[in-house]
Amino acid sequence: MAHYAKVNAGIVEKIIVAEQDFIDSYIDNAPGKWIQTSYNTHGGVHKLEGTPLRKNYAQLGGSYDKTRDAFIPIKPFNSWILNETTCRWEAPVVYPDDGKVYEWNETDKQWDEIS
Repeated sequence: MAHYAKVNAGIVEKIIVAEQDFIDSYIDNAPGKWIQTSYNTHGGVHKLEGTPLRKNYAQLGGSYDKTRDAFIPIKPFNSWILNETTCRWEAPVVYPDDGKVYEWNETDKQWDEIS
């Protein structure tokens, strides 16, 4: 079984688990296209050391970039920037590496410690 995302106008509308035979023979009159996605692919890396597929697992409401052949998650904040290598959104400020827990403050464009 594999995962497939229904992409319409570049937006992921559905995600299903199916056999390739089902996708090949399924009569779907709704607009869009079924594109395979890998549950184990994140940031262009397959977590089980397999072959990564389309940079990231599809996300409902996320997008599919045909040129990059990549699924891109929903942008979490306006200030975040797309990493062209991983096709994932990154904060404009690096997450602190001090063992504490932080949340993004979009107003101040900084990581605020959660106490």
